[in-house]
Amino acid sequence: MAIGIQIAGFLFGLFMIYYSFLNYKKKEFTVREFSFWVLIWILLIIAALFPYALEPIVKTFGFLRALDLLVISGFLFLILAIFYTYTASRKTQKQLEAIVRELAIRKKKR
Repeated sequence: MAIGIQIAGFLFGLFMIYYSFLNYKKKEFTVREFSFWVLIWILLIIAALFPYALEPIVKTFGFLRALDLLVISGFLFLILAIFYTYTASRKTQKQLEAIVRELAIRKKKR
């Protein structure tokens, strides 16, 4: 893997650990969420610094390079994140509709 990509991956991982820590300190993340994200960023840093550690996985799934595995894994993660965000948004929208409907009924009864 090109040294530039390794450095960028390492720096990105460090920045995201710091950003996750800031969110934890602001009480926007629970300890569990913070731990999950730190684990993800540490795995990214390890993959960036030691790309050959991914070779067994690369060979198992038939990829030519570790970068191919990372790109496809990234796309799959993005699709999962978009789907999760969409379903959470729909759930919130339905809850909001129910609240607005209830408030409208209460207001009309007055």
